[in-house]
Amino acid sequence: MKGLMGSIYAPLFWFGFIGAGVWLVGEGGVAPGWLALLFVGALGVSFMAEWWLPYEPCWNRPRQDRLRDVLHALVNESLNALGLLLVPGLVALLGHDGLWPQAWPLWSQVLLAIVVADCGITLAHYASHRLPLLWRLHAVHHSVQRLYGFNGLMKHPLHQLVEATAGLLPLLALGLPLQVAQLLAFAIAIQLLLQHSNVDMRLGPLRWVFAWAPMHRLHHMKYGRAGDVNFGLFFNLWDWLLGTAFYSHEYPIRDGDLGIGSRPDFPVDYWPQLLDPFQAPTLSREPQVPPPLRR
Repeated sequence: MKGLMGSIYAPLFWFGFIGAGVWLVGEGGVAPGWLALLFVGALGVSFMAEWWLPYEPCWNRPRQDRLRDVLHALVNESLNALGLLLVPGLVALLGHDGLWPQAWPLWSQVLLAIVVADCGITLAHYASHRLPLLWRLHAVHHSVQRLYGFNGLMKHPLHQLVEATAGLLPLLALGLPLQVAQLLAFAIAIQLLLQHSNVDMRLGPLRWVFAWAPMHRLHHMKYGRAGDVNFGLFFNLWDWLLGTAFYSHEYPIRDGDLGIGSRPDFPVDYWPQLLDPFQAPTLSREPQVPPPLRR
């Protein structure tokens, strides 16, 4: 039973919740605010699946990080909500009439928005591992010592602004409708739950398509540049094009493999993390890369 659930969990979760959101807003005609309630349901399913079918059982236990992760989520999702209020005005300012395919079915408009945003966010993510200023903001997210669904929302708000700008600007120029923008924000939240999930997923060939946890765990390894792989938010297509797609059967990422190797004492609490990018870091020697992870 658990083997079967490991194989179907990720596609059921992704298509089920995103599909439900599209149906509720489109066919169901409910207010987009109901997406927040649907996300709470997805969060509950994520926690239950992690406890029933954990990839690394010790990652289910808090490490003085639960309150911090809740604060990151509340602040970042609140900023997302405020950003959505600006979408109509930004589209009126930046958009070009007639470019967005409003005659398409809602699900195909959402898929288009996901693909376009994924490209922009992935490139911003890639740049954040190359440019020192962006890395100092992004390092907050990479400081985690365990991966579970909820800490996908753990980001410095300034770095979230960088990624959101890279993902949304092309869509705003195309005339993105507010309804599609709301569903895109919901889809990103669902994807982050899956991407950082502690569920023991068995993806088979889907791992080469979707940027779900088995691929993304390798991105969080602490071994310096070895973790500069699998940058995609939704799909691995961009990593194939960038030459950064990587998967290893020989070395499953486990406890002790995560974090920033040169900064083992990275701040754990919320406010010190917000201030960290503006302070001079103390660096330690990078740990050696295990042989199976060398590229």
